[in-house]
Amino acid sequence: MSVEVRIVSIEAIILDLPTIRPHRLSMVTMSGQSMMIVRLRCSDGVEGLGEGTTIGGLAYGPESPEGMKLTIDEYIAPLLLGFDPTRVQVAMDRVRKAVKGNHFAKCAVEAALLDCQARRLGVSMSELLGGRRHKSLPIAWTLASGDTARDIDEAQAMLDRRRHKDFKLKIGLKSIEEDIRHVAAIRKALPDMASIRVDANMAWREREARNAIAALAEAGCVLVEQPVCGIAPLARLTRVSSIAMMADEVLVGPESALEAVTVHAADVFSIKIEQAGGLFAAAKVIAIAETGGISVYGGTMLEGPIGTIAAAQLMAGVKDLRWGTEFFGPLLLTEEILATPLDYSDFELTVPDGPGLGIELDEDCLAFFVRGGMRKTISIAGQRG
Repeated sequence: MSVEVRIVSIEAIILDLPTIRPHRLSMVTMSGQSMMIVRLRCSDGVEGLGEGTTIGGLAYGPESPEGMKLTIDEYIAPLLLGFDPTRVQVAMDRVRKAVKGNHFAKCAVEAALLDCQARRLGVSMSELLGGRRHKSLPIAWTLASGDTARDIDEAQAMLDRRRHKDFKLKIGLKSIEEDIRHVAAIRKALPDMASIRVDANMAWREREARNAIAALAEAGCVLVEQPVCGIAPLARLTRVSSIAMMADEVLVGPESALEAVTVHAADVFSIKIEQAGGLFAAAKVIAIAETGGISVYGGTMLEGPIGTIAAAQLMAGVKDLRWGTEFFGPLLLTEEILATPLDYSDFELTVPDGPGLGIELDEDCLAFFVRGGMRKTISIAGQRG
C-alpha cells in the first residue's frame, strides 16, 4: 500500500546580494539584487526550489520580494500545506482561484512544485515541460553601466573570454541623440561577430521611437526591444521597422500574448516565466508565439540561479532559438549561492541535466546573505567596533 505524499512546509526567504556593477535602466539604477527564494518540503523528504526576483524592487513591476514573501506566507502556504505535491496543476489551480495577480509569487511556488516532482521521478524538470531539444542555450549580455567606454571594455572582455557575443544595450534614460551616439560607438568598436540590440523599456513616445529605430538601424543595431508602452503602438512600429522588434512588458500571460499575436505586435516575444505567471503559462505564451510565426527569446528579470535555471529548463525545449536568451542574471552577482556554479562557456549556458532543476544550494552562503541573517549581524558588530 503506497503512502500518500503531502506538502509539509513552504518557506519563503529573502536574499540581499551585491552585484558586480550598477545596472542602469530607463526607470531605475540597481546597485544590488534582492531575491525571494521558496523552499517547499514534502513528507517523502523531497525538497523543491523556486525564486521570485524583480528588477529594482517595485520600479519595474507591481511585485517586490517583500510582497512575494508576504503573499506566500499568508495566502499561498496555508492553501497548500497538507496538499498532494504530485498534482502540480491541481495545486496551482487552487492557488489561482484564491489569489489574484501575484504572477511572480505564483511562479516561484509552481517552480518549487515542479522541482519536487521531477526530483521524485528522477528526471530533469525539462522532461515535465515537454522535453528538451538543447543541452545549452546562447546567452546575450546586457551592457547597462551608462558609460560608453566602460561598456565597450566590458563587451570586449566578454568576447575575449568567450562568455557572450550578443549584447543588449539599455537606453532610454538619456536623450535619443545621446543614446544613438552611444549605440553607434559601441557597434563600431566591436568586431563583426558581435551583435548589438537595444532595450528602451517603454521610454519613448511612438513618433520619436519611429525616428530612433531608423537611426538605430543605420548604426548597426539588429533588434529593438519594447521602445513604447502598449500593444497597438508597438504593432504600428513593427509594421514600418526595417529591423526586428521585440515585445516584453506587454506580455503578461497567455491572454496578452494572444492579443499581441493577433495584431502582429512584434517579430520576437521575450518570454519571462515570472511575468507570464509561471512555467505552464510561459509555455502557453511560447505556443501562441510559434503558432503566429513569431520568434521566441528567453527574457530575464535578472533572476539568480534558481529562477534562471527554471527558465532555462523551459527554453531548452524551444525549437527555434535564433535570437537566443539573456539568462545572465547570476553573472551579475558577486556571490555564488550554488554548491556547484552554473557553466557559462563558449557563449552559452549549459542546462543542468540532474533531477529537477539540477542544482543544489550552498547553505553557508544562504545563511550569510538571508535578510536579517549573519551578514547583518557581522555588519552591525563592525559598526559598533
